[in-house]
Amino acid sequence: MKRRPEPELMDSDEQALAYAQADFNESNTLFIELLRRLDPGPLDGARALDLGCGPADISIRFLRAWPKATCDALDGSQPMLDLAQTALDALPGVAKRCRLIRDQIPSAALERGGYDLIISNSLLHHLHDPQVLWQTLIETGKPGALVLIMDLMRPASAGWVEALVSTYADGEPKVLRDDFRNSLFAAFEPAEVAEQLAAAGLDGLEVGVVSDRHLAVSGRLPGE
Repeated sequence: MKRRPEPELMDSDEQALAYAQADFNESNTLFIELLRRLDPGPLDGARALDLGCGPADISIRFLRAWPKATCDALDGSQPMLDLAQTALDALPGVAKRCRLIRDQIPSAALERGGYDLIISNSLLHHLHDPQVLWQTLIETGKPGALVLIMDLMRPASAGWVEALVSTYADGEPKVLRDDFRNSLFAAFEPAEVAEQLAAAGLDGLEVGVVSDRHLAVSGRLPGE
């Protein structure tokens, strides 16, 4: 099934609020479990970068799980970052280790070669040019930095898309059902992601299917 790109930003208040109020506990829990499986160690003093952080649930979960790490969390949507700030305000111990950045990649606000860990959940399918993400990893990650990128993967047919929307978004607001449907059509297939990584010189990273609707890219950036 051919890919149908969608807008890069979820920048309406309605979209942001619906996304933040939706139940993504299953997929966000999976993300942290996948990160644990990579055996990152204690990450004491580590600097993490969360690309496309949205309302910052992944950033918060990460900082709770690794209490001696810090995180720069970037998103281009101000409504999303407003929700992220509200969530962080309720967690002062976490908030002091999290810096929110409003920008899109490529971003001059990110330190080149400055991050020990780069994470991202559900950003890739929004990008019209996926190489922007992979080049950002190369430019901002330290040599050997750990990487975990999770995203939706495109189903093989429109019927499969509708089955997933029915299974995982039934009862959600229409704006969220529509966003989920559009995101599935905009997502990449695992083979396409592998081709992107090869083109970027990142074929040492591994692409794997991690659920009935998610793929993940994991591993370490090339060392010095």
